[in-house]
Amino acid sequence: MSKEEIFEKLKNILVSVFELEEADITLDALLGDDLDLDSIDAIDLVVKMKEYTPEGKPTIDASIFKEVKTVQDVVDALAKVWA
Repeated sequence: MSKEEIFEKLKNILVSVFELEEADITLDALLGDDLDLDSIDAIDLVVKMKEYTPEGKPTIDASIFKEVKTVQDVVDALAKVWA
């Protein structure tokens, strides 16, 4: 899955589940400051993104999200796991 595909899936989740405005979801948006997501939201996001795990790839380990700050960080972390 490409980074662009990951970003689109992530954006869809943030809009549909977290009721964020699509225009606010940019690669440089800060998860906490710009999108107002807390640690509980991050766990929910991980659970939702697990649904998109490509066949034959490892599932997402929540520990990869400890260091992410921006949407780009999330995309990069998922791309690395699913490479």
